[in-house]
Amino acid sequence: MRFAWPHFKASRGLVVGVSSLAGKTGVPGRTTYCASKFAQTSFLEALRIEAEPLGIAVLAVCPGIVATEIRRRGPNAQGQPAGVSGLEERGAMPVDECARQIAAAMRARQREFVTTTKGKIGLWLKLIAPRLVDNMARAAPAKTTGNTPR
Repeated sequence: MRFAWPHFKASRGLVVGVSSLAGKTGVPGRTTYCASKFAQTSFLEALRIEAEPLGIAVLAVCPGIVATEIRRRGPNAQGQPAGVSGLEERGAMPVDECARQIAAAMRARQREFVTTTKGKIGLWLKLIAPRLVDNMARAAPAKTTGNTPR
C-alpha cells in the first residue's frame, strides 16, 4: 500500500481486500487463519477511515465458503498439503459467482461486502446473541467432519 498510495490518491481509486467471514467471527480449529483474517479485515477498516477524506474507497470482502481447493491444498500443521477440508463444502459458492458479486460491490464502492445471506444473518445474530453464535460455531466441526469439538 505504501508504494501504491500515491497512485490511489491521484486516481481516487478503490482498494479491495478479500478477507473471510473468519475475519469477522471465530471458527474453531482455525485459530491461526482467523487471526490473519481478523488482522486483514481490521487493516482494511483502518485504511478506509484514513483514505476516505482523500477520495479513496476501501472495500473489505468477507466471503463464506467458496468452491476452491484452498482447504485441501493449503498446508497442514506439518507444512504438507492438508488433503481434506474440515468444512462442509456442499453448496459452496462457485468462484465465478463470488467474483461477479465482488465486482458488483466494487462498482457500488461499498465499504464491506459479505457474500452470503447466511453470513449476513450470522453476523447480525452475533450482535444480539453472541453466545448462540459461539455454540453454533462450536457444533459445526462435529456436524461436518464427525469429530468432537475440542
